[in-house]
Amino acid sequence: MNNKIRKPLVAGNWKMNGNNELVRDFVKCLEKTSDVDVVICPPSCYLTAFEQAQFSLGAQNVSSFTSGAHTGELSTSMLKECKVSYVIVGHSERRENHGEANDIVASKVKAVIEAGLVPILCVGEPLEVRESGQVFDFVKAQLDAVASVCSNTYIELAVIAYEPIWAIGTGKTASPEQAQEVHAFIRKELAQLNASAAQSIRLLYGGSVNASNANELFAQNDIDGGLIGGASLKIEDFTAICQAAS
Repeated sequence: MNNKIRKPLVAGNWKMNGNNELVRDFVKCLEKTSDVDVVICPPSCYLTAFEQAQFSLGAQNVSSFTSGAHTGELSTSMLKECKVSYVIVGHSERRENHGEANDIVASKVKAVIEAGLVPILCVGEPLEVRESGQVFDFVKAQLDAVASVCSNTYIELAVIAYEPIWAIGTGKTASPEQAQEVHAFIRKELAQLNASAAQSIRLLYGGSVNASNANELFAQNDIDGGLIGGASLKIEDFTAICQAAS
């Protein structure tokens, strides 16, 4: 039983996976629960295929611009027309593969909040930073970049996902103690900007979360759910993870 004051949230990031059949399976089989907020973030071409879904929709990316000559990009207004409620911002794959530095991520968070959507801000360190003992400094820089362009009220309007890069898609998972340590640090840092909001903001863990390790991870004091990659493509596994969060 989850006795935390914060309602758990489990978001599935399909990345560049999925098809119409998987969409139909999730719409048909993934049931709404009053105990957990559930979000599915499919590739953008499938966002309009989730008619009558019992869960919320999230986008995997967004432009910081409202319109214009930005081929291949999607604006917040376009996402809202697709019934999107959440937007993943700053995922490590976007940071690494598409050159999204901290300032770009911060501008996207601002755009998402101004549009009335909820950013799922991703932070986390690569293996070399973990091994050098600089995890807190690295994550703090990611958080500070957002704070520098958004007012402190952003903490009331966002979700933050801690995803150690060395654990994403590798099968390696941070131990519950390692994950809790960083989550507690994030909440402490946010409290310096907005003490009350820091206690209510939901902090998610991501990085090879599966049905077998979800219970122990979600039992940690400052972990309020997960941002799920590979396991979000299997309805049985994802359902089990949602149940673990409740």
